[in-house]
Amino acid sequence: MKKLILSAIAGLTISMASAQKETAAHSFTEAFNDSVLHNFRYGSTGRRDGFKYVVGANSSIEPGTRVLLFKIDPADSAGAGRGPEIISGKFTHFGNYSARIRIPDVKNVQPDVGAVVGYFTYHMDSVQGLSEIDIEWLIADPTVLYIGTWTGSENKLQRIGRTINLAKGIIYNTISKVNHNGVATDLTGLQARPETIPAIEGFDASSKFYTYGFDWYPNRLCWWIIHPVSGKKIMLWDYQGSQLGIPLNRTEYRMNFWYTNTWSVQTNPHSTEKPLHPYELEVDWMKYEPLPAASADGKKPAAASYR
Repeated sequence: MKKLILSAIAGLTISMASAQKETAAHSFTEAFNDSVLHNFRYGSTGRRDGFKYVVGANSSIEPGTRVLLFKIDPADSAGAGRGPEIISGKFTHFGNYSARIRIPDVKNVQPDVGAVVGYFTYHMDSVQGLSEIDIEWLIADPTVLYIGTWTGSENKLQRIGRTINLAKGIIYNTISKVNHNGVATDLTGLQARPETIPAIEGFDASSKFYTYGFDWYPNRLCWWIIHPVSGKKIMLWDYQGSQLGIPLNRTEYRMNFWYTNTWSVQTNPHSTEKPLHPYELEVDWMKYEPLPAASADGKKPAAASYR
């Protein structure tokens, strides 16, 4: 009987390990070249209008490029997830994430629109809490980026974040706070590197495609952009020196586009208007590379190059 019990436990352990392995994503690049999603599924809690997303659409600004096309629905109510969204079919974890994106150009049509483009990871675990890493744009000002994480339980969410104007090379803030309405505290030292960021001349996230990414380690997070002329990686935030705000549990890889009536961009407090038109977001590709086991064991990664 004892042997049978031990055998059953061993079998269950192997089965659970296999199930966990099956739900973990390997390296992939979703190129959006044809009409179906290969590593993602579509999700939206808003209206199910078919025009909200197209896979394999022709780019409106770059001939020969096929893209994931998101259109915001003016009939959707405000709220994250109500607009078009894609979610990875398998969980992702520590690793390198990157994407080539062009956000909508609204400056001559509706400069006060309230709309968010989100490139991010997200999963709320009932035990380990939230695992979210994000790069976001409020499309009313395509020169500004919001980067950061959310961790913790639903009633005590921890935010670390940085707001950047890449056209001017301005870091508006680098902060920590608890919950969305919490008091922001400035981060300093290793938690706020680099202290300055070079301006990218003419940067406008709606005028062309840019490649953005983040590298997620157990003890460090690095957000970056590829310079459109030099091709070099510009470090936007190299967060280390503390475990505060670093997600440790698995997550899902996502992209979305939604209406906000409460969050205005740093440079325009009036930018919360309901979208009047189905503005278009174009995504050329999204990529994920899990960290090798040797890099995910908690050891500090090699020093970053800021330029």
